[in-house]
Amino acid sequence: MKFRITKEKEFYRRVFLIMLPVAAQQAINMGVNMMDTIMLGNFGEVQLSASSLANSFYMLYGILCMGIIGGCSVLVSQYWGAGNLEKAREVFSLAFRLAAVLGFAFAIVTWLIPGTIMQLFTSDPEVIEAGVRYLKITAFIYMIHGTSQVVAFLMRSVRQAQLGLYVSIISFFANIFANWVFIFGKLGAPRMEIAGAALGTLIARCVEFLVTFLYVLKIDQKLKLKVSDFLHNPERSLYRKYFQVGAPALVSDGLLGLGSTAISMVLGRMGSDVVAANSICMVVDRLFTVVVQGISNASGIITGNTIGEGKLDKAQEQGETFYLLSILCGILSTILVSIGGPLTIRLYNLQPETIAVTKSMMYAYAVVMFFSAVQSIMTKGVLRGGGDTKFLLKADVLFMWLVSIPLGIFAGLVLHAPGWVAVICLRIDFAIKSIWCVSRLKSGKWIKNITVET
Repeated sequence: MKFRITKEKEFYRRVFLIMLPVAAQQAINMGVNMMDTIMLGNFGEVQLSASSLANSFYMLYGILCMGIIGGCSVLVSQYWGAGNLEKAREVFSLAFRLAAVLGFAFAIVTWLIPGTIMQLFTSDPEVIEAGVRYLKITAFIYMIHGTSQVVAFLMRSVRQAQLGLYVSIISFFANIFANWVFIFGKLGAPRMEIAGAALGTLIARCVEFLVTFLYVLKIDQKLKLKVSDFLHNPERSLYRKYFQVGAPALVSDGLLGLGSTAISMVLGRMGSDVVAANSICMVVDRLFTVVVQGISNASGIITGNTIGEGKLDKAQEQGETFYLLSILCGILSTILVSIGGPLTIRLYNLQPETIAVTKSMMYAYAVVMFFSAVQSIMTKGVLRGGGDTKFLLKADVLFMWLVSIPLGIFAGLVLHAPGWVAVICLRIDFAIKSIWCVSRLKSGKWIKNITVET
């Protein structure tokens, strides 16, 4: 099977200009997460496991926000490519409203039943108690983080990828400082341990919110968004277009979020050592795949812009080029995790049995990493940027919920297999989607100009 390779230097320059700040932003975010786990690791596996499992519920909200972004970014990038700034601004308003409503719902649930949430992930009473302290504070994070996140991400679709980088740099220092103060009780503050980690995150998210909206409302000169734009109710035609392309993306990412929650529930019942090991592996996984995330974002934005300009054959060629780049990224990520992952374990204060579990799971993550890179760039980037969200919804339902999760439950909870075996079973859908999306790419059916009036 032959694939065309784009030879235009401008194409690679645009990929690099989008990828670099996104990758840097992801690296900084993962650095913050790593510092959180290292700091809490000083207090043992219980608090480390509790924060990891509590964040699994928050991750569900984050993934739903990515679903909102996924659908809206297709519209914004295509409207931007077509030069229709008024419609692009309406999409920002739509995304803001969806994130705010969803964030409010999650905040209420987290505040009212934190114990029930923790019981979904573990039966360990110590871990549940620590997780409840963490969740009570994170309930205030949802709305401010969700709204600022969707706005910052959508700015990438209008070639303003540097905003997310600036926000992450500022958030990094705010979070590290606040964690140091409140986790360990420095500068006269009480020693709050796991609750201090949650408070540090809340402070960092407030800073992100202020910086993000200061930039889009006062500094940006491309879209020139105003407060009234966020209060303006978009036209019905835009809602129809969003639900045409965005609803499948939102449902797809919602199912992925629930799938990730189910994965955390499976691992959470395999012991605190497995949970602690997985939390470390997840941070390393994301830290060593920042380039993948950057290219995934670039592929979606560039594909959407090209389709919005009406250059469909060029979009097909670019999609094939991104596929080849995804293979290279997958190989590089696997090598980095295999070599660098085990070295990071030395940064944590863990029991010998937890160290052994972490090492074995780290190598499992390295194997999964290749397929994760390919499917991330192709499904969340190229195919979604082309508006092929219904196809992706089918793939997520079929492969995660009918294959990966049942297989992971059987391996981890019925056969009581080692943690690394459960991880591979729970992520087998990455391999299947990596193969299936190739045929979709070559068919050309993934290209859909959503913004053209019908």
